[in-house]
Amino acid sequence: MAISKAKKGEILAVLEAHLKASTSVAFTTNTGLTALDVTTMKKELRTNDTTFMLAKKTLMCIAFKNVFNVELSIDTLPGQVAIIISKGDKVAGLAVVNKYAKEWAKEKKMQFVGGFFDGVLLDAKAIGRIAGLPSREVLLAKLLGSMMSPVSGLARFFDGAKKDMEAKGLKTAKDLIGVAAVTTVAEVVAATPVVEAPAPEAVVEAAPEVVAEVTPEATEEVAAA
Repeated sequence: MAISKAKKGEILAVLEAHLKASTSVAFTTNTGLTALDVTTMKKELRTNDTTFMLAKKTLMCIAFKNVFNVELSIDTLPGQVAIIISKGDKVAGLAVVNKYAKEWAKEKKMQFVGGFFDGVLLDAKAIGRIAGLPSREVLLAKLLGSMMSPVSGLARFFDGAKKDMEAKGLKTAKDLIGVAAVTTVAEVVAATPVVEAPAPEAVVEAAPEVVAEVTPEATEEVAAA
């Protein structure tokens, strides 16, 4: 069905407005997509601030030239092509499309055929690799999780110390340290063997033997020597 010149002008204006606000762009084939498929995917794309549009390739080329001053070749966009325009996270919208493309891979309902990322035109393989990357939100969530791991361990330590203090009826960490020190001293004392002092009788019994050896003759011998 032929489109009037006025209608083409409207579509071109909408395309240019979307492209001016874009952070990344992808092109896909849409052979075999049903109205339900498109509606389902569009709903998820909207939550990621991404637009899915069907338009003539000639209008896409004109819009790219007007907005980015980039020559978009129709030869690189085979068949009927849809344009996916992300305005927020560069990868989030592409990831959604990639998910559905994999889901519909058997029927070949949708495949990447090119893209425009960071001011560079990309082929199908390159834009497909980017679409397979985690979104910014996912990466931040993973980073936050790794950062929170040691903090969680520290929180568990303090929680355990608090319960220990409550069980012992203590109010401050200083009290807990004092109890630990007293306990340690008590353990050392308990582990030290007891050496008994000799009984007085034993000392008295040993004394005569020593005195008996010191005789007058022995004293004279020592003096002569």
